[in-house]
Amino acid sequence: MSCEEKNARRRVLSGVSAPRRPWCGAASRDRSRCWGFRGLFFLFSLVLLAAPHTRSARAAQPQSSGGEGYSVVLDGSMADVLRAVEDVVNDGIVHGTYVYEKEKTLTGAVAADSSAHFGQWQGPGKVFYKVFNGAVAPRHFKNSSDIGTISVRYVVQEMKDAKARVLVDAAFVEDARRTAHASDGSVESSELKEITDHLQQIHLAEQQAEEAVQQRNQQEAHEAAQARQREEERARLLAAQTSEQSIEQHVSKLRHELVRLVAGPGTELKSAPFHGAISLEGLKPNTEVVVLIVTPYWYGVETPAGHRGWLRRDQVKPIP
Repeated sequence: MSCEEKNARRRVLSGVSAPRRPWCGAASRDRSRCWGFRGLFFLFSLVLLAAPHTRSARAAQPQSSGGEGYSVVLDGSMADVLRAVEDVVNDGIVHGTYVYEKEKTLTGAVAADSSAHFGQWQGPGKVFYKVFNGAVAPRHFKNSSDIGTISVRYVVQEMKDAKARVLVDAAFVEDARRTAHASDGSVESSELKEITDHLQQIHLAEQQAEEAVQQRNQQEAHEAAQARQREEERARLLAAQTSEQSIEQHVSKLRHELVRLVAGPGTELKSAPFHGAISLEGLKPNTEVVVLIVTPYWYGVETPAGHRGWLRRDQVKPIP
């Protein structure tokens, strides 16, 4: 029963007319209870009126650092991680969200040098931004229901032992009310997955390039070994040819020194170096004889038939 009903009932029972300024009740506890209900209703109204404005003001403030983004530590040099992040920043896609059910890939994003929502990054590392304008209630942003801008921030921080940390934050800001909506984590995790995939592709390409260099080095070493082998064989052949030529030249020299030709017809091979010595056989002109003994007037020679005897020096001539 309300305070007014209680007062009206008391007036009817007591026969007293209604006062100009109605009271909640005669008893002090009734007045206290009435004012208590009114006070609670007044405070509750203030809370309802103030709460939406408080949330909007807090969401519109730029985030200069921190946030509810995701981070991951990647194995790779700072240069490789930066390259992977730049690939994702410039791929034109906001991963992990979409606008229309029939088109689950949100394309048309652009890389940016700064972000009005996130503000200037004050922490360590290198920062990148990707922005998509004109998104209509994008999925996986909490309570998004209007057209606005999606902003993604990437921070790359170098660590020890060839590692780097990548932090990703994503937010959707409505154009009209400037209300910011945080991602439920789908955008950050999807962007980090893309970065990880790109880094793996970079590492794979580097590994393949290194293997190609090793194969090329091995091929060049094999070809160089074959070239050396061919050169050594050529050198041995040349040496053999030179040696053969030297032997031939030596044989030719010896031949010229030791072989003589019978000069003319009627030449007799003598058994001793005397004119009156017995004739062993007659030799035809140009018969080759080998000089075995040399005296001032005679040659001790051997014929092609193996007969040995003597010829006067004027009976033979050098070979050509």
